[in-house]
Amino acid sequence: MSKRRGFRDGAIDQRGENSWRLRYRINGKRYSKAFHGTKSEAQRVLRDLLHAGDKGEHVAPDKLTVKQWVDHWLSIGAPGGKRRQEVGARSLERYSDLLRIHVVPTLGDRPLQQLQSTEIDALYDKLSGKLSGNTLTNLHGVLGACITTAFRTRKISRNPMLELAKVPSRGEVDHGMVLEEAQLRTLLQGFKSTSLFPIVATAAFTGARRNEILALRWDDLNLAHKTLRIERALEETIKHGLRFKAPKTERGKRTIKIDDDLISLLVAERGRHLRIMAGVPDGTAVDLSLVKLPAGALMFPNPPAPGESFSFTRPRNPRPVTNAFHRKATRLGFSALRLHDLRGTHETLLLDRGVPVHVVAARCGHDAAVLLRTYAKRTRKADDSAVDIIAAISKGAL
Repeated sequence: MSKRRGFRDGAIDQRGENSWRLRYRINGKRYSKAFHGTKSEAQRVLRDLLHAGDKGEHVAPDKLTVKQWVDHWLSIGAPGGKRRQEVGARSLERYSDLLRIHVVPTLGDRPLQQLQSTEIDALYDKLSGKLSGNTLTNLHGVLGACITTAFRTRKISRNPMLELAKVPSRGEVDHGMVLEEAQLRTLLQGFKSTSLFPIVATAAFTGARRNEILALRWDDLNLAHKTLRIERALEETIKHGLRFKAPKTERGKRTIKIDDDLISLLVAERGRHLRIMAGVPDGTAVDLSLVKLPAGALMFPNPPAPGESFSFTRPRNPRPVTNAFHRKATRLGFSALRLHDLRGTHETLLLDRGVPVHVVAARCGHDAAVLLRTYAKRTRKADDSAVDIIAAISKGAL
């Protein structure tokens, strides 16, 4: 057994081969910590503990497991390691799935304070053959926020996420398909005879996200100023079902100008709703100016099932919209096109026409830097334009 030092400074007791008990006192309170390693390593750990106490950074030994911390972190809204804000309900569900499916079965029983970076490296190696690069990168981000919050709140004295040998790489991100102007016209013509046409046209000519479009109300349309206000989106979660939510960031709240053709299309759609409200069939000449839609009436509410009355405020489920779009787009020859790709198409066409990046970013509720990264990988015309400009400059100089 090792020689004991004065308890005021700390003591090391040998309990077996490479097994030690560290005893020390900080601010009058006694602590004990088990340690496995060499004697010199145990001495170093003891010095670190006493030094942390001198600096007011000591973390008391705790038997909290990784699983218990994960559960607690999720219960308080999964705040970030730096930003101390809760995430949305849908994000919280995704974070819970990632951690409880991929992390807790392997590391859940480990004491949080004993978690090593090598164990996280081993977990990533194990999952790399099972998960896509995108999913593994997302898992790393969520686990990093979880463990960093434990470090920030002094549940652990060191952050193993900062000591990883390597971090997962997302690889080449698929930014989707971008339509040329002629292709976009062909697509819209193909949807004209469907009930999805107003939704598809709104997506193509505003760059709004699907769930933002399905949350639009008639009060958001300003005909006098030819603007559309976007300030909410639909969110579907297991806990709350389908509900409206505010955008993640302030830049998500925006008011954008819209063109005359889209205004005409929306006015016609609103007229159809007014006829339904008044019980007037299509084609009947009637003054609809006195007809009022209910408060909060949606532009694209959920279609009624057979035998149901029309609800102007019941939100439309986003998934059937996406599925119906894909089926029709496939029949039109656009099998690889996603509904979300109309957002990228809108951004790319504007940028290719010379609209400044910050203007397009503000219109779509984007961060300008993110828009630049994704746009640079999507555009095709811009590089041709750059060649034409260089050719004009170099003419006669070479």
